[in-house]
Amino acid sequence: VQLVESGGGLVQAGGSLRLSCVASIRTFSNYVMGWLRQAPGKEREFVATISKYGIGTAYRDSVKGRFTISRDNAKNTVYLQMNSLKPEDTAVYYCAARGIYAPGSTTYDYWGQGTQVTVSS
Repeated sequence: VQLVESGGGLVQAGGSLRLSCVASIRTFSNYVMGWLRQAPGKEREFVATISKYGIGTAYRDSVKGRFTISRDNAKNTVYLQMNSLKPEDTAVYYCAARGIYAPGSTTYDYWGQGTQVTVSS
């Protein structure tokens, strides 16, 4: 299983970015997908997760109303649309996959390499 993220970069506060993650998985719809992040000197934290067919989604409180997770099973891709970005959103963002839907969990079976998101004030 290989997960490859893209779409990170430098943006001013209030701006938007869209992260993408393409999965090399035989049956993408067998996996729950998540986005997690890790800022320098901090623990990795849950950001958002989406169930296998996209019916269920969950977010950490600090991104609710600003971030949207979605997936396209035909393209083996999961997205994270990030709007109204804040400097505290600065982190390396990771795409991850697991078998069971567990909102809030940071335990995943497969991980991407991460993409840097930097929000300037």
